[in-house]
Amino acid sequence: MLDPRDAIDRINDIYGRHPHHRALHARGTFYTGTFTATPEATALCTAEPFSGAPVPVLVRWSNGGGNPERHDNHPDVRGMAVKFQGDGGDTDLLGQTSPRFPVRTPEDFLEMTAAAQGQLTFPLWVLRHPATVPALVASLRARALGPPYSYAEVSYYPIHAYGWLAPDGSRSWVRYVLSPVEGRAARPDEDFTGPERLTDELRARLATGPVRYDVRVTVAGPQDDPHDPTSAWKGDRELSAGVIEVTTPVPDPEESGGPVVFDPTRIVDGIELSDDPILRYRPTAYSESIARRSS
Repeated sequence: MLDPRDAIDRINDIYGRHPHHRALHARGTFYTGTFTATPEATALCTAEPFSGAPVPVLVRWSNGGGNPERHDNHPDVRGMAVKFQGDGGDTDLLGQTSPRFPVRTPEDFLEMTAAAQGQLTFPLWVLRHPATVPALVASLRARALGPPYSYAEVSYYPIHAYGWLAPDGSRSWVRYVLSPVEGRAARPDEDFTGPERLTDELRARLATGPVRYDVRVTVAGPQDDPHDPTSAWKGDRELSAGVIEVTTPVPDPEESGGPVVFDPTRIVDGIELSDDPILRYRPTAYSESIARRSS
């Protein structure tokens, strides 16, 4: 397995070393709100976030790169991380604007990230990795890298599958999509052009009302692979698992306390992890990144 120290070193080589910042998704801001599950989700999953009662959430919108000084107009994957804060523990969900993940291993991800920094190096890398083309085409169609008008107007795709345990003990593998509810209809009147224009726009939007996201779920069909992050699913069915309602910008919790970590392997009873190698590796890299930004 790739040594997490080597992984973070290689990310730092790409984006530079920025003390007290995440190795990736270095620029981001925090918000609070609630999540309320639908009866359809409650029938499929016994985990506390899907009980149907409102659950507090901590949300972080971010740019994907490791340089916190880059202008918000810079091409980049955007992220929406959600921490469902229940009495029985937290559950984390990490979404990105790319609808599919192009590689299966951490090593390939680092090679792709390095190659993507150059206009010539990336096409050559893709030629050597033709299996990545369908996922990259999906990202182009979704405009995953283009700067959006607002963090609140784009969909976010948690790339990993999770097992939902129903009250009768049966398990369904699911994938999530975080889909904006109001989108363009809730745009504020001002124009935002500064280096942190996405954060400025979102704060102005929240000053007039909440930002809502529909948590869409695809339930795997019999041929869908939950353990491969690159696999395309046909799906057995799709449903709304509930609505995230974001209401309030909050200061970065790390400024007054310890590190805040969004870890896609952090789950509670009623949810199971797949054997996806990218999913299983991520906590080790996060731990190394946390140690460095806390020192």
